[in-house]
Amino acid sequence: MRLHRPLILATVKALQEIFLNDKPRQADRVIEATLKSNKQWGSRDRAFIAEHTYEIVRNWRLVLFVNEMQADKLRPQFFFQMVGSWLLIKKQLNPDGDNIDFLPKWEEFSFVNEETILARLEEAQKVRKIRESIPDWLDEMGEAELGTEKWTTEIRAMNQQAPVILRANSLKTNPYKLQDLLVDIEIETIIPENLPDALMLKQRGNIFKTEFFKNGLFEVQDSGSQMIAPFLDVKPGMRVIDACAGAGGKTLHLASLMQNKGRIVAMDVEEYKLTELMKRAKRNGVNNVEVKLIEPKTLKRLQESADRLLLDVPCSGLGVIRRNPDSKWKLTPEFIENLRKIQWDILTQYSSMLKKGGKMVFATCSLLPSESEAHVQRLLAEQPDKWELLKEQRTSPATDGYDGFYMACLLKK
Repeated sequence: MRLHRPLILATVKALQEIFLNDKPRQADRVIEATLKSNKQWGSRDRAFIAEHTYEIVRNWRLVLFVNEMQADKLRPQFFFQMVGSWLLIKKQLNPDGDNIDFLPKWEEFSFVNEETILARLEEAQKVRKIRESIPDWLDEMGEAELGTEKWTTEIRAMNQQAPVILRANSLKTNPYKLQDLLVDIEIETIIPENLPDALMLKQRGNIFKTEFFKNGLFEVQDSGSQMIAPFLDVKPGMRVIDACAGAGGKTLHLASLMQNKGRIVAMDVEEYKLTELMKRAKRNGVNNVEVKLIEPKTLKRLQESADRLLLDVPCSGLGVIRRNPDSKWKLTPEFIENLRKIQWDILTQYSSMLKKGGKMVFATCSLLPSESEAHVQRLLAEQPDKWELLKEQRTSPATDGYDGFYMACLLKK
């Protein structure tokens, strides 16, 4: 692989935006803006920038370690060295991949010493938190909750690139028809087992520019996430509340499962998310959704009004860090502890909106039982006459290749 200076410079600038900005910016937004900055770049150029930026963000602690640098003492000029060292690391860790033959003798790479880099890399392989690039506190928390063997396996899987999964919109098409349509524009997919609406891309690409996306034939939604809406056991004609709807991925899935019949109330504390949800609903041909901004009086007005209730609560996102690798560097123990309190409050307060005899799904995208199973167990222990656990399930990259989700379906007696 031959290196082109403009692509390296774009990668360097993206990393500087992510790690040196006074107000931390999300990696995906930085990369999106970077790719839009030069219309002359082709698909391979864009793929190089996105892939290498994400890889370095994902392996940030490892890259710092081999360069003997500290995150709080970085300067803009160091980032060429970081990119150069990562190219050498990548070549060593994945010798069969599309790698550089050697670093070009650019002045910006003059401080990259291959012998030192590889020696430090060998040392790093002996320490999990450096090898897998995670903060000390997160490594300790994960091991404490999951045990050494499981945590080691899970965090290794979480440090790999995630596949792109589509959900065919059953209101307009099915996976087989969609697969044929995508082949016609040279996008090849695989139909995974046990997921009735899913397609997996064989190769990453900008599918959002396709007419099929613009016409609402599919959404991008991971396999684990696609399991949550069916877990709620909805039927056409029901009244369903999605109480933490966000931008509405699972809301739209619920609508398709209900065949656009009945009513879905999508709720969130952020109005802009609900605005985006309605745009997506229109594109998807969904017309059985109404949105409500969560206010103090909202829960009281909707008390015991829903046949089904989805609580996909705010969480650490540790189950999806392979898609959002920069989140590893923004989380704190205090933030997660506060989230646990919010999760419990939502579970106990929002559940009042469910009718007796109705079903509720409590879901998180976290690997930690303290954000997931522990809340359900506590609810059952404190309110045994009110709730019955019907089923629960976990997904993770290490066990089935899906993102890390937890879901529990409970019956309100």
